[in-house]
Amino acid sequence: MQSLGFSSPFWPLKALASANQPGVLGIIIGIEGPSYRPLGATMAIFQDKSVAGSLSSGCVEADLTHHAIECLNSGEPKIVRYGVGSGICDIRLPCGGGIQILLVPNPCREELAKAEALATKRQEFTLRVDTDTGQIQIMTCNEQTHAGSVFSKRFSPDIRFLIFGKGAEASTFARLVNSAGYEHVIHSPDKATLADATFAQCNANHLTSLKIPEDEVIDDQTAIVLFFHDHEMELQILATAVQSSAFYVGAQGSQKAHQARLSALKKSGTIGNAWNSIRGPIGLIPSARDPRVLAVSVLAEILEAEQGVVT
Repeated sequence: MQSLGFSSPFWPLKALASANQPGVLGIIIGIEGPSYRPLGATMAIFQDKSVAGSLSSGCVEADLTHHAIECLNSGEPKIVRYGVGSGICDIRLPCGGGIQILLVPNPCREELAKAEALATKRQEFTLRVDTDTGQIQIMTCNEQTHAGSVFSKRFSPDIRFLIFGKGAEASTFARLVNSAGYEHVIHSPDKATLADATFAQCNANHLTSLKIPEDEVIDDQTAIVLFFHDHEMELQILATAVQSSAFYVGAQGSQKAHQARLSALKKSGTIGNAWNSIRGPIGLIPSARDPRVLAVSVLAEILEAEQGVVT
């Protein structure tokens, strides 16, 4: 399983769990009006003033670090407010809203390690924190509440991309999701495609048969996307993909090519009406011919689709 990336929502928790110095967990526990980051967003601030994650567009982090060091020295949690209703005239949020941040010094590393383990296994969990005492608890329920002195934040797995194909389109898409910090694997039968992806430090696998590897884990936060020019190479992969839990299954090609693949899958009779769920042509930008434009277009479509899944 791929390790959690620096852009993952879990990264600050992972950083605190493995740090070799004292640190503070910052959590947005209240929002008034617009905000750059969502409720429950986290940030880690360490004794040497290094950080992991962010809670704004950069307008409060320096001041927040000052408060975090004070928390480390006192050993007591603290709530800081910025923007609307804060009374701090020289620190305003460009978005015009207000945020309330809880700072927890030296959160329990055993609980943080539990969060890291669950996130690595792609299991949902809830971070529960007592805003009075700073005590944190990792639970395998999905509550998200703020009642009294208890704040709870639900963490769901990030999108995971399974990429199949060959050529510049496949490797460029893999490069894009890798640079964005998403978990991914590119499966290709083509050595040149794999070499390109590996050079960009993507997770790559040599596809020795045109089907989804049996040990590949697919859950409801998985997107499966195919970039083949020879569409006959897609059929076994798509037949398995549409019967999986993946929230997105799509394949590159023109409208004519898409209708041909659907016809072939329908005639096979092995997947019932599941072929209807295959997206194509893929991407928000019609007829994208540049691999870079196609990659951005497809990623945007998948993220849009994911927003309809996540509550």
